[in-house]
Formats: sequence, C-alpha cells, structure tokens
Amino acid sequence: MIEKGEVYMLNDEICKLRDKLNKSIESGDDYSIIYQLSIELDELIAQYYKTNKEVIKK
Repeated sequence: MIEKGEVYMLNDEICKLRDKLNKSIESGDDYSIIYQLSIELDELIAQYYKTNKEVIKK
C-alpha cells in the first residue's frame, strides 16, 4: 500500500539529487558523472509520478 508520506519522501530525494546534479554541472565534473546523476534523477521522477498517480487513485 502506498502512502502520501512515500510521495513526500520521493520529492525530497528528487530535490537533493537535483541539487547534487546542479552542483556537479556548475563545478564542471566529468560528463559520465553528470550523465549518471541525470539518469538517476529521471528514474526518481518517473517513480514519483507513478507513486503519486497510485495515491490519487485511492
């Protein structure tokens, strides 16, 4: 069973990872690091929308 708290937790993780990605871009990190962070962020966002959709259906 999916709870609203899980959606909020995912949102927090997305914000943290987005900040990490932005800092990585600003500091000129290697492209492979930036790319990996971007993939992880995309996956979290997809999970957020899927989870949020399931919560709304309840």
